[in-house]
This record gives sequence, structure tokens and C-alpha cells, in this order.
Amino acid sequence: MTDFVLVAGAWLGASAWDEVVPRLRAEDHGVHPLSLSGLGEKQADSADQRTHVRDVTEEVDRLGLREVVLVGHSYSGIPVGQAAVRIGDRLKRLVLVDSNIPEDGESFVSAWPDGRAMVEAAIADHGGCWPPPSAADFAPDGMVGDQGLSGEQLERLMADAVPHPGATLTGPAVLERPLEELPATYVKCLLDGPDPMPAVANLLAEAADWRLAELNTGHWPMYSQPAELAEVLLEAAKS
Repeated sequence: MTDFVLVAGAWLGASAWDEVVPRLRAEDHGVHPLSLSGLGEKQADSADQRTHVRDVTEEVDRLGLREVVLVGHSYSGIPVGQAAVRIGDRLKRLVLVDSNIPEDGESFVSAWPDGRAMVEAAIADHGGCWPPPSAADFAPDGMVGDQGLSGEQLERLMADAVPHPGATLTGPAVLERPLEELPATYVKCLLDGPDPMPAVANLLAEAADWRLAELNTGHWPMYSQPAELAEVLLEAAKS
């Protein structure tokens, strides 16, 4: 049996995975959706980047998990990637869903050379938190654009989203060993762009056990294509 630890990206908590969890559990796997500090039901908690890494490692420790598939989506690929290094031989596979990856000494906003000032300004203007996008941002001409979400799916996402603690986005990652040493699957959501970011493309080309999977949907597949995402996760667990 595999134990999946599922961590959603910016603004979202454990509830983002509600439509993915049943399919994984139907195959008799352990499934543990996790809200990072400051998000979901932990919205009142303060957090920085180190807190989010600790949230993941402590969940693995608390539950005594082995044969762990750590799943990080979007922003959470940064703390989940760091945690994957730290849990050692308890890791079965790292799965990164259309996500950022940790680079030693770099932060989430480091990967946004054109948008860094915008994100940092938004954090400064909203009490130290990054506000979630509005529904209008998901229009074809909006800031986020069309992400393959139905009206109902977008309503769910917006209901789940809360302001994201800004310190987690600006704090540097600390990698204790290179990511290329880990077994990993990168899931690219094609509506959000056809190609992985350059750092990911390099790992897919050079790392011994990094594999690419693709989904023909947008950046939030746990809402737009939960069944298809679950199948990708199940396949990754077999690797």
C-alpha cells in the first residue's frame, strides 16, 4: 500500500483534493490531504517557508508513514520538494503537479522575474498575504486566463481559496541534496502552457528517474479533471 500526502498550491488547503481522494482510496491506498499553515482550516496560523516544509515532514512523522508519494501542486512543490529530500528512504516518489520546484537559496518569487514586483506589492498591500485571484481573473482575457474550469468547478476553487501567507513566498528554499537524486514525476497541465519551466526541463532530460506526464487541462486539475489526475497519481505510484 502506498501513502499519498497531497498538498495543494497557493491559497488552497486540503479540501482542494476532495474529488481526487475517493479514487485513490478505492485502490486501498492511504490518502492524507494536508493543509499547510495559514491555509484551509489552518488559516489563523502564521507561516514562513520553513514552517511549510515542517508541516509536511511532521505529517509523515506523525502518521508513521513509509512508501510515501509526496504530491505538491503549484507553489507547494517548493516545500514538498524540500520535504521529499528530508524524509529519506520513506519516500517512494515525488509528484509535482504543474508546480514550482525548490532551488537552493531561491524563493517562489525568484521564479517570477516578470511578476515578482507585482506579487511583492500585492503582499505589502494586503497585510502580508497574497490575495487569491477573483473569478473575473479566470476569464479568457483575465490575469489567469481560461484554465478549463466549469462554472461549478471555479465556484469550488474560489470558495476554498484564502489569502496566502506572504513570507512563505519570499523565503529561500534549503535543499539538503539535489532533487535529481529523487524519483519524481512531473505533471504538466497543458492549458497553462505546453512546456515545463526550464529548471524542470533540465531535470527531465538529465535526472535518472524523472518522468513527464501530461494532462490536457489547466493549472488546477484537482478541480477541472480530478479523475484523470487521480489516474496519473496511481500510475506514478507504480513507478
